[in-house]
Amino acid sequence: MPNWIQTITNSRFWKSFFRHGWPDNPLDRSLVMSSNIFFHLHPVKVSRKSLRATYSFGLGVIALICFGLLSLTGLLLMFYYTPTIERAYTYILTLQTQVPFGQLLRNMHRWAAHLMVIVVVLHLARVFYTGAYKPPREFNWVIGVILLLLTLAASFTGYLLPWDQLAFWAITVGTSVAGYAPGAGPTLRIFLLGGTEVGQEALTRFYALHVMLVPMGILLLTSVHLWRVRKDGGLAANQSDAEDR
Repeated sequence: MPNWIQTITNSRFWKSFFRHGWPDNPLDRSLVMSSNIFFHLHPVKVSRKSLRATYSFGLGVIALICFGLLSLTGLLLMFYYTPTIERAYTYILTLQTQVPFGQLLRNMHRWAAHLMVIVVVLHLARVFYTGAYKPPREFNWVIGVILLLLTLAASFTGYLLPWDQLAFWAITVGTSVAGYAPGAGPTLRIFLLGGTEVGQEALTRFYALHVMLVPMGILLLTSVHLWRVRKDGGLAANQSDAEDR
């Protein structure tokens, strides 16, 4: 190890951040992974097979990036939008025609939402195809399915916010279909619309679901999902690959 690196790693400043030695042995490598907030997301040991790009295609990471992009663009869009039936559509037109890069911002949010739905579906298909839903990972599989439903819910609740004719009638049809669900259908429809028809109450509820409740659910379950992946030893691999770690 060069002298200047050894000097830095032995300094009190370095040790205040990294409370372990230079990772040149198995113990220190393990301490690096377990004591660093960023490295802690990854397990100490992983299967070599799971490191191949063609094994997972990075679909989970892409979905996480899409969620981050949606959160950022959605936060910026909130500065130029108010959920009122009188002005919601006007705000969208103003955003697209008068706000610098407003059209780009809205398109980034919309296409990231489409991409996230596609990627999450492909991610679950990959997990099923590789058998990563099998014990002891069945709990994480259930969380993944719930995350898919929340992703679809985020897209559905955001569809009404522009308050144009396409959004109005799409939500009218969608909530009508939901009303036919066995048992809780009528209650679910009333909960979404705040009444019997699409109006101000529906727009307010869809806005609250889209910007607060659904994203909070996705963030919470994603955190549990990543934690469970780490605790289960990273991406799943066949039993025959257990020795290849």
